[in-house]
Amino acid sequence: MSEKIIKWGFIGCGEVTKYKSGPAFQKIEHSEVVAVMSRDISKAKAYAKERGIAKWYNDAQELINDEDVNAVYIATPPSSHATYAIMSMKAGKPVYIEKPMAVTYEECCRINRISQETGIPCFVAYYRRYLPYFLKVKSLVEEGAIGNVINIQIRFAQPPRDLDYNKENLPWRVQPDIAGGGYFYDLAPHQIDILQDMFGYILEANGYKSNRGGLYSAEDTLSACFQFDSGLVGSGSWCFVAHESAREDRIEIIGDKGMICFSVFTYDPIALHTERGREEIPVENPIYVQQPLIQAVVDHLLGKSICNCDGESATLTNWVMDKILNKI
Repeated sequence: MSEKIIKWGFIGCGEVTKYKSGPAFQKIEHSEVVAVMSRDISKAKAYAKERGIAKWYNDAQELINDEDVNAVYIATPPSSHATYAIMSMKAGKPVYIEKPMAVTYEECCRINRISQETGIPCFVAYYRRYLPYFLKVKSLVEEGAIGNVINIQIRFAQPPRDLDYNKENLPWRVQPDIAGGGYFYDLAPHQIDILQDMFGYILEANGYKSNRGGLYSAEDTLSACFQFDSGLVGSGSWCFVAHESAREDRIEIIGDKGMICFSVFTYDPIALHTERGREEIPVENPIYVQQPLIQAVVDHLLGKSICNCDGESATLTNWVMDKILNKI
């Protein structure tokens, strides 16, 4: 990109843009937000006014066509990711898409095909790859702190959210036609992506799904097993209707000389278990957690470095999820 300033247009202005990503786009040097879009024009206007953004729209095509916009951030529910990404790339504008990349593996492949045909880059918001917390876990593995890694275990459980009981107005995250699945499709991609970043691609995955709570139609309880291209095997269990006492957010990396335990969403201190005993390693992340990745994307677009958090790597995470859900 020849421009010295990456001028972003936001499609969507929900909670994620307020607290995780939006401020970062404006803090980073050579990056600014020049337009925002929501189907609710009053929401777009209020968001823009509050943050000093010059333009607002209620039509995505108008934002994409805006000559001041030279890159697009797609922060809508996953069912519209492919449509907006393809529209943007055909207009010659790079895209940064919220995760998951799309509602199916096939839709991810469509996005990648357009990116290849147009030569326009596509990035996906798997920002945990760039956070200090997970970089520390990765460095412990690479330094051999627990020896040879022999097994991976994911365990996640949380109680239902208050909105899950509102059958008249269920959250979009438990509507498969909008989200791709239930909470598994919303939360598990972060876990799967970070593990693939550390250990290579998952080439085999199988799973069982069930609805145990009866609060909505999507799956709420799952078990899975998977294997990386290195031969390393792992397993996972997820429950989104658990009792409060069963709440858990934990990944265990088991080696022949110890174990690393860490969380994905709560950022509990990393626990290193070796012959020396148990050591806790607290690691702080930036206030706006997407900022390191957004910086990498901006640097990529300015030709300063390469960001590998792209559509092709993100597609493999969708493939794993679709295999676990028996969608493919």
